[in-house]
Amino acid sequence: MKITDIKTYVVDANEEGTKTAERPRGRNWLFVKVFTDEGVTGVGEGGGWPFLVAKAIEELKPFLIGENPFEIERLWMRLYYVLHGHGSTGSVRGGVISAIDCALWDIKGKALDVPVWELLGGKMRDAIPVYGHASTSEQGEKLMKRGYKYFKCGPKVETLKTLREALGYDVEIGVHCHAEFTPAAAIQLGRMCEQYRPMFLEDPTMPENIEAFAKVADKISIPLATGERFAGKWAFTELLARNLVDIVQPETTRLGGITELKKLAAMAEAQSVTVAPHDGSVGPIIEMANVHVLASIPNCIFLEHKADDVPWRYDVAPGAIEEANGEIQIPTAPGLGCDIDEAIADAHPIRDIDSFEYKVKTAEDMTQSFVR
Repeated sequence: MKITDIKTYVVDANEEGTKTAERPRGRNWLFVKVFTDEGVTGVGEGGGWPFLVAKAIEELKPFLIGENPFEIERLWMRLYYVLHGHGSTGSVRGGVISAIDCALWDIKGKALDVPVWELLGGKMRDAIPVYGHASTSEQGEKLMKRGYKYFKCGPKVETLKTLREALGYDVEIGVHCHAEFTPAAAIQLGRMCEQYRPMFLEDPTMPENIEAFAKVADKISIPLATGERFAGKWAFTELLARNLVDIVQPETTRLGGITELKKLAAMAEAQSVTVAPHDGSVGPIIEMANVHVLASIPNCIFLEHKADDVPWRYDVAPGAIEEANGEIQIPTAPGLGCDIDEAIADAHPIRDIDSFEYKVKTAEDMTQSFVR
C-alpha cells in the first residue's frame, strides 16, 4: 500500500454570529484525509495554528507520497526531522505530525479491519468519562442533569465556593488558571481553594518555567495539572522526573498524534501520573483519537469535552461518537471509526482575517493577572 495524495480542510468552528476573537480567525479546525493506492483512506486532525498547519502539510506532500502508510513510526520521525527547522517544540510542527499520524493509524485500522485501540494493546474500559466547563451554578446543574460528574471553572475562589455550595461534593471540580499567576499568587489562590477540595489546579504558572511550577507544587496540597501548550513528549520530561505534576493534559493536535500520546501515557504511568487530554477547543476527529488511546491505557482519568459546541460538530465527522450521560463510549468500527463529510466541511470555510474584531489583552490586563 502506498500514499497517493493528502487533502486538508480548514473549517470555521466559531459559534454562529461570533464577531470578536482572541486569535487569528477565531476558532478553527484542521482536518486531513490521506489517500492510498488501495482505496483505503484515513482521517486526522492537527492544531496549533490550523491555517498555517494546512499550508505546511501541502508543502510536505513530496515527503509522504509513495510511502507505506503502515510504517507509522518511521513516517513520524521522517516528518519530525524534515521540520527540524521549526524548532523542537513548535506547534506548527506538532500540528502537522499530529494530523498525519492520526490518519495513518486510521488507515492501518481500516486495512486490518480493527479499531485503533486494538492496535494499541486492546481496550481496558468501555467508556471514557468527560469533564465539562462550568463557572456558574446554573451551568453546573445543567451538566449534572446530563450525567456529568466532573467540571472545570475559572481561577476565582468565589466561583469554586459557589459551585461547591450548589453542586455539593459528589462531583469533582478543577480550577483552570490559564498560566496567568506568579508563583506567590498561585500559592495564595491554591491555599484559599483547598477548603473546597478542588480536583486539580491547572496551569497555575507558566508551565515552561519549571522552577516557578515547582515552587507552587511545594506549597499547596492540590493536585497540579498542565500540558495543553506543549508540543512533544520531551516537554513533559522534567515535570514528570521531578514529580511536579499529577495530571498531564496534552493537546493531541499539537503533541504529535496518537503515537506521541501513547508514549506520553507510558512516561506518565511510570511516575504514577494520570492522563486527561485537553479537548476543549478541538474537533471531533481528534476526540476520537483521544478516546482510542485512553481506552488502551491504565492511567486514563477523564477527557475534557466542550459540551455545547457548534451544532454540526458530529455532522462534519460522521461516525464520531457523541457524549452521553457524561461519557463517550469506545468505538467498535475499524480505524478511528469516523470520516469527514466534505460537503459540510466546505460549507464552513474559514473567515477572512479582517472579518473579526480582535480582543487582545492590554498591558494593564497582563499586569493585573500577575498581581491578583
